Amino acid sequence: KMIAPLRKKFDYILANPPTTTLNFSQSGHGQQGWSWCDSLFMAPPAWVRLYAATGNQGYLDFAVKNWWRTTGYLYDKKENLFFRDSTYFDKREPNGEKVFWSRGNGWVLAGLVRTLQYLPMNDPQRPRFVRLFRQMAEKILTLQQPDGLWPAALLDAKDYPAKETSGSALFTYALAWGVNQGLLDRTKFEPAVRKAWAALIGCVAADGKLTNVQPIGANPKHFDPDSTAPFGVGAFLLAGSEVYRMAVLKNAAPVAVKVTNPSGFRRDCETVEVRGAALPGLDKSWAVMDGISSRILDSQSYSPEPGRAPDRLLFQVDLAPHETRTYDVLDAAALAAVPRPIVKTYARYVPERYDDFAWESDRIEHRLFGQGVIKAEGLISSGVDVWIKRRHQLIINEMYRSGDYYNTNASAVAQDDYKVGQTRGCGGLGIWKDGKLYVSGNWRNWKLITSGPVRSEFEVTYDAWDVAGRKVSETKRVSIDAGSNMNRMESIFSSSDKSPLRIGVGLAERPGDNVTVRDGSSLIDSWRSSTAKGLVVRDENEGWMAYWQPRDFDKGTIGVAVVLPKGSVEAFTTDKPNLPASAFLAPTNTIQEGQVAVRNLLAVAPARVGRPFVYYIGAGWDQSGDFPNAKSWVDYVRRFAERRDHPLKVRIGN
Repeated sequence: KMIAPLRKKFDYILANPPTTTLNFSQSGHGQQGWSWCDSLFMAPPAWVRLYAATGNQGYLDFAVKNWWRTTGYLYDKKENLFFRDSTYFDKREPNGEKVFWSRGNGWVLAGLVRTLQYLPMNDPQRPRFVRLFRQMAEKILTLQQPDGLWPAALLDAKDYPAKETSGSALFTYALAWGVNQGLLDRTKFEPAVRKAWAALIGCVAADGKLTNVQPIGANPKHFDPDSTAPFGVGAFLLAGSEVYRMAVLKNAAPVAVKVTNPSGFRRDCETVEVRGAALPGLDKSWAVMDGISSRILDSQSYSPEPGRAPDRLLFQVDLAPHETRTYDVLDAAALAAVPRPIVKTYARYVPERYDDFAWESDRIEHRLFGQGVIKAEGLISSGVDVWIKRRHQLIINEMYRSGDYYNTNASAVAQDDYKVGQTRGCGGLGIWKDGKLYVSGNWRNWKLITSGPVRSEFEVTYDAWDVAGRKVSETKRVSIDAGSNMNRMESIFSSSDKSPLRIGVGLAERPGDNVTVRDGSSLIDSWRSSTAKGLVVRDENEGWMAYWQPRDFDKGTIGVAVVLPKGSVEAFTTDKPNLPASAFLAPTNTIQEGQVAVRNLLAVAPARVGRPFVYYIGAGWDQSGDFPNAKSWVDYVRRFAERRDHPLKVRIGN
């Protein structure tokens, strides 16, 4: 939602691309296009980052195409420098040299860095960008002055001898980044970087003011050496960040973790799990640094066995199709400071609300019912409840604190509009035997494994229940990761009878004309939410079922899904196959919670006593901003199943 205005503007530009030339002398200076060199810092990085955030290839293509359009126009291949704009093609410095402005070329070189940080590693244009970066870096190195800085006029230091820090800081940033990335020879460039950084520090006054910043302009100028500007300070901080990283990488001996996306689609908010054997000493605090942007990523160390030292490290990545990126894992003590993580998952026992156990990511929230609700409301259920969210934030504590579960106002962050009752809700299970579903009661005991910025995980146990004369009990472990609408469920069943079980994983079916189709049906693309109709999409081979429920009037539409291991589903069925049509009559508007379910839609798969039975459940809402229609929900579930089958490839070491 926060980038929606930006996307709207950029989408307009894509639909109405610039038609003017890059000639800066024309009316409007041709600024519909990137007609001056500064724009290569302003525009392309934003386009490429928006591509990284959305996966829209059009943003990336536009950035690449127009970068090279401007480069072809303003780049002097003989000097390996950029003219500020076309009005400088024929201008000369007092010494007769061409006019190449320090800060203007600093914007370009830093713009190359910012673009390369989000340009996919396997993009066919990347080598061309790297080649330009190296050409410019080699030229800039030759123009560094004895004091460590660069003159305002790159080819006329004699007529512009004064110190200038904004262009110098941009060069320092770019050269340091190139060394840190292994794109520039360390023995050749690192001394120049350190010399430049020392000179920049020398331009910081006792009160912290950065001096010697040439004011806003378009070409080399003489100026008051006491002048400063925010853009100069920004360039100084960029330089400092890469010089700092240079020192950290040299002293901290980081462990390189290479992560590859084996799929032909983007993988965003995907969790990488590194086991302790590769990172000895996980009981200490670790930090994860993005290998190309130097950003410190949110991470989490934990053990799946409470009371034991952490034995795995979690962090999340965004990867383009078939892309490989490197991340540096290092002792957090080697850093001057580590930013506080943004916590995007949470789980806890809720004694103040009849023994609920609730958990959430920043996208969705669920709960399971404990013993207290039996006494308070007479509800006996092991179904999974859903709370829906309008915004990407954590809401458990606020919802329980307020008790205002059913607020349907647009200003309400979240609401409870998913009626579970005694159904399976969103992904609860039972034992399927002879056409009947046998279900447990409410959970008896709970155990919190971890609740952190990247993952929350817990365990609940269910007392033994009767399955046609056979006693079966269950221990269920649930985990959810940041940025995900899906949950991993792992159930281990216990029974004195060791014969195989058949498990029915269910979704509560609501009243209305629910249409069932196989994945690939044309109905999916054209489906429109309706209070009278729901859409069930199934793929038996891939092992998933998605249900876009009938719309609950002004409260919107909820989508739910179950995903089982590929090839494990024996059948899709229901626990009440012979209900009369009257049971499915279109619903009436409810004041509070959602529609009462009429039965369970089931995916049936085999399980063995004492062995983990693993599956996934998830939910979404058409008012969250993530799933505007049935197609978007089905696409998400299908893509999740593909991710299940093609996990990220993780390699430790350089």
